[in-house]
Amino acid sequence: MPRSQEPDSDMLVAAWLNDEAGFEDVFDRYRKRLRRMVKLRMDHRLTGRIDSDDVLQESFLEAMSKLEDYRQRTDDLPVFLWLRLIVAEKLTDLHRAHLGAQMRDAGREVSLYRGPMPEASSAALAAQLMGSITSPSLAAVRTETKLRIQEALNRMDDLDREVLTLRNFEQLTNSEAARVLGITQQAASNRYVRALLRMKEILKSIEEGLG
Repeated sequence: MPRSQEPDSDMLVAAWLNDEAGFEDVFDRYRKRLRRMVKLRMDHRLTGRIDSDDVLQESFLEAMSKLEDYRQRTDDLPVFLWLRLIVAEKLTDLHRAHLGAQMRDAGREVSLYRGPMPEASSAALAAQLMGSITSPSLAAVRTETKLRIQEALNRMDDLDREVLTLRNFEQLTNSEAARVLGITQQAASNRYVRALLRMKEILKSIEEGLG
């Protein structure tokens, strides 16, 4: 179901106010989007040790225990962003538990509705962007191409890269991205346009180099 056709948060809340099974349906409605976020942001060193579905299951149980807290909120936080917040906090906790001092510097975490979360790795984003390159010679230089994309992503402004991640890869709306980052919708829109133009320039340059 397209996001524009999804029921708003009030309708979703009503579905599970007194029905735990209804809440499971709500969580399942957003499971694909939440899984995408986990896969983008999980440190590669945890591959094989932590499964994204396990993260979601732990997050579901955490959300179940906090239903009353959500009902009492007065800030109109959409249900999807509330669930995303819980998943992000769970993922951050797992990073810290498994990686400890090896975890990315705290400065490499990004704001998530007034809290930190692991940023999407440039490797994960580069892998997603590889599908945008159609050069027939790509297979022969795939590793080099991915590294060049990673380097370009790492050179981008942190917030611009995060807006690009939220909009293009997590597929959040501009309103959702602005709220996640704690900036205005206009600021989020401006940064997204800037990041998108920069990314298109990078991909065009790489394709021309491969041609």
